[in-house]
Amino acid sequence: MTTEKDSSVRLDVWLWRARFYKTRKLSSEHISKKGVRISRNGQVRRTTKPGTTITVGDIVTFGKSVHIRSVEVLELGTRRGPAKEAQGLYIDWESET
Repeated sequence: MTTEKDSSVRLDVWLWRARFYKTRKLSSEHISKKGVRISRNGQVRRTTKPGTTITVGDIVTFGKSVHIRSVEVLELGTRRGPAKEAQGLYIDWESET
């Protein structure tokens, strides 16, 4: 049985697990200060709350350095693993073009 807890994860945790930020604190600070866009089922919303939940299939768009990253969530992950494992959590739409 899949529960809500199993099918979603906090945005700051996922960005940290996917290795976009070295620490969860940096991930939370970026979300709070700069915001992130989440696309789900054709609807786009902007959030500055690190505790916002995301699910598989969401598209997360955020600024990183001078680039804007747009990634589709493939898996939520259960830990912050090695880089190869982290890359399996998402599709980077920038590298696909």
